[in-house]
Amino acid sequence: MNTTVYPGSPFPLGATWDGNGINFALHAENAEGVDLCLFNSTDDLAEDIKIRLKERSHHVWHVYIPDLKPGQLYGYRVYGPYDPQNGHRFNPNKLLIDPYAKAIAGTIQWHNSLFGYEMGHPDADLSFSSEDSAAYIPKSVVIDPHFNWEDDKAPNIPYHKSIIYETHVKGFTKLHPDIPENIRGTYAALGHPVTIKYLIDLGITAIELMPVHHFVSDAYLADKGLYNYWGYNSIGFFAPDVRYSGSGVLGEQVTEFKQMVKEFHKAGIEVILDVVYNHTAEGNQLGPTLSFKGIDNASYYRLMEDDARYYKDYTGTGNTLNARLPVVLRLMMDSLRYWITEMHIDGFRFDLASTLARELHDVDRLGSFFDIIHQDPLISQVKLIAEPWDIGEGGYQVGKFPAGWGEWNGKYRDCLRDYWRGAESMLAEFAERFTGSSDLYKDDYRRPTASINFITAHDGFTLNDLVSYNEKHNEANGEDNNDGESNNSSWNCGVEGPTDDVLINELRERQKRNLLTSLFLSQGVPMLVAGDEMSRTQGGNNNAYCQDNEVSWLNWPQADQSLLNFTKKLIHLRKNHPVFRRRRWFTGLPFKGIGLEDIAWFLPKGIEMPDENWGHDFAKSLGVFLNGNAIRSVGPKGEKIIDDSFYVIFNAHYEPLNFVLPEEKYGKEWTKVLDTHENFFETEGDRFKSSESLLVESRSIVLLRLVKP
Repeated sequence: MNTTVYPGSPFPLGATWDGNGINFALHAENAEGVDLCLFNSTDDLAEDIKIRLKERSHHVWHVYIPDLKPGQLYGYRVYGPYDPQNGHRFNPNKLLIDPYAKAIAGTIQWHNSLFGYEMGHPDADLSFSSEDSAAYIPKSVVIDPHFNWEDDKAPNIPYHKSIIYETHVKGFTKLHPDIPENIRGTYAALGHPVTIKYLIDLGITAIELMPVHHFVSDAYLADKGLYNYWGYNSIGFFAPDVRYSGSGVLGEQVTEFKQMVKEFHKAGIEVILDVVYNHTAEGNQLGPTLSFKGIDNASYYRLMEDDARYYKDYTGTGNTLNARLPVVLRLMMDSLRYWITEMHIDGFRFDLASTLARELHDVDRLGSFFDIIHQDPLISQVKLIAEPWDIGEGGYQVGKFPAGWGEWNGKYRDCLRDYWRGAESMLAEFAERFTGSSDLYKDDYRRPTASINFITAHDGFTLNDLVSYNEKHNEANGEDNNDGESNNSSWNCGVEGPTDDVLINELRERQKRNLLTSLFLSQGVPMLVAGDEMSRTQGGNNNAYCQDNEVSWLNWPQADQSLLNFTKKLIHLRKNHPVFRRRRWFTGLPFKGIGLEDIAWFLPKGIEMPDENWGHDFAKSLGVFLNGNAIRSVGPKGEKIIDDSFYVIFNAHYEPLNFVLPEEKYGKEWTKVLDTHENFFETEGDRFKSSESLLVESRSIVLLRLVKP
C-alpha cells in the first residue's frame, strides 16, 4: 500500500476521492493527535498502515494520500486527555468511525474493548481501557460518488397533493412473495417494479422511510436475543445502512440506494427520510466509544454544566447532540445537503425535533438549527417535517414550529381516536382537526398543510390493533410489558385481541374504515403507515422497535383485500377532489357570487349547528357541507378551482340516527358515494332530496355528493 502522504486540505470533511487519490479530513478541536488507520479487508483484526496526521487547520486534521482508490477501508485513533469529569474521553486504543463516512462496512460486534473504560472496574467510566477495539468495530469506506442519474428530476409534489406512506425498508418487502427472495428486505427490493406498482395503485405520492442512516443495535438487546429493528440509534449520518444492501458493503450500498431513489422518481414518488440528529448510538457515560465520543466528546455532546462527566438527555437514549455548537450544526447541515444533492432525497422527518431547538434548557423556536435551515437555499426547499416533541420539560411543541415546516399532529391523532372510541371529546376540537387545525397553525400564517395528519405511526398500535386491544402486549420485548405507551386511546370493541365473535369483528372492520375515511377526508396532509391498509397486526405490541421478525414485517399473503380496496378508493377520491385538500383555510363566510359558505355544520335535524353545541362532549353526530364552488385558491396557472360539493355525515353514536339533509339552497339532490357501515364505496349510489331523512347506522360515516343539474 502506498504510504506517500501530502498535506491535503481541511475541506471537505470526510474521505474524498478525486480520481488520483484520497483526501482525509477530521474535525477534532480538543485532540492532541490523530492517526489515520488503513485496512486491507473487512476481516483485518488490526490496521495495515497507521499514519500520523501532521497538518491541522481550523481544528481540522487532514492528509492526502495519492493512488488510493474507492473501497479503501479506514478509521481513526485520536489522542488527548482522558478526563471524563471535564468532558474529555480520548482513548487511542479505540478505532473510531469517521463522522463523515459515506459508507460503513459491517456492523458492531459487541465486545468489552468497544468501551473507553474498563468494564467491571469499581471506578466505572473513570477508569481507562487499554484493549484495542479494531477487530470489533466496522470500518469506514471511501466511495466512488459517480452515478448515472440519467434525467432524474425531483417530483416536487405540493404538500396539499401529498399522500405520505411511512414504511421500513426491510419490513415492507421481507415477506413479499413476488419479489426475488435474494433481495427481499433491501433497497433494491423497495425499488423493485412490484413495489413501485403497488404504491402507484395505492395512490401514495411520497414514501417516508424509517431511519436508513447507519445505526447500532444495542448490546442489551443482543443479550436478550433481540435487535434494534427501527434504527433510531444513528452513528453514521452520511452512510446508508449496510443491513439493507443486497449488493455489497464497500460502497455498493450507496449505489443501490441511489438506484432505488431513481426508480421512485421515475414513478413520480418522492422519498422522505426519517432522520435522527438529536442523539447518537454512543449512549451516556457508560456507553461505548465508537466515533464522536472518542474524536472530541466535549465538542459534540451536551454535557452537564456542573459535572461534564454526565450528559444531558432530552431524548431518553443517554445523550443529546449539541446543536448549539458550530461543528455539530455543520455536521447536520452537511448531512442534509449531502442527502439532497448526492442521494436526491426529497425531504426529511426529524425525530424528536424539539431537541434540536433547545438553545439552553428551554425549547427556542428560533434556535440556531432552524435559523440555518431557513436561510439555506437548498435545505429550505425540500419537505421538512417535525416530530414536534421530546422527553424534556416543555418538549411538547405541536403547532410551534417555524413557517415552512410540517408537523406530525399528535393532537389530530388523539382527537380522532377519542372521537371514534366514544371518549369524552368536544365537537369543537373534532371540527378543528377535520379542517386542518387552524387553532395550531393559522395565527402563524401557516397553511392547513402544516398539519401532517395521522391515526397511527410506527410507534404505537397498528390500525388493526388500535381497534382490537385496550392494553399493550409487549411481553416479547423482554421488559415485563413495562415498555411502550400505556395510554393508547384504543378500544377493543368488547374483547381483548382476536375473537370469533362476528358482531365484534364487524364493528372492528367498520372502525378501521371510519378512521381511514376521517383521515383522507380531513384537510392537511394524510400519512398512512405501511400495512394499515391491509389490517397488519403486531399482536398488540405497541413498541415493536426490537422485533426484527414477523411481528413487524408486512404479511403479504394474509393481506385484508377488502380493506385494501377500500383504502385505494379513499386515496383516489381525495386525489380527484380538491375540496378535500384545500391550500387555504375555510372561512365559514358566504363566497362572492355564490352566497353559500365554503363550509357549514349541521345537527342531525338538518339545522345549522348552534354555537352552544360546540362545547358538548357527548355530541357524537354531525353533518358537514363542503362547498366545491367556494375553494379560495387557484390552480398552478391561476385558474379557478371548481369541484363537486359533498355532505359528510359522522355518527360516532352507539345507536343509528336519522339525519335530515340541509335545505334546498345547499343542494337539491344528493347521491351516496360511501358508507362505512355497509362497506359501500361507489361513484353512484342511492339518491336523496334536500330536507329528506336518511338512516345512518351507529358508528359510521356516510359521504354524499351533490348531483349536478
